[in-house]
Amino acid sequence: MSARPEIEPMLRGITEAVHDHDDHVLRRLLGRLAEQATTDDLYALRDALPRLRRATGPSPSWPDRVSK
Repeated sequence: MSARPEIEPMLRGITEAVHDHDDHVLRRLLGRLAEQATTDDLYALRDALPRLRRATGPSPSWPDRVSK
């Protein structure tokens, strides 16, 4: 499933922020996405994130940054 063209740059930014562990940018982009996204856009984001995870592997510091 793909996102609408106007949302695609935002989804790329979100996946990059996840990869870079940039919490500030991630929060800002997720806020913008919440205002504009449709259900199909959320599925496109879901589909983009596993590709990122497979391509780079998990970061060793990632579990330390996740709140429980």
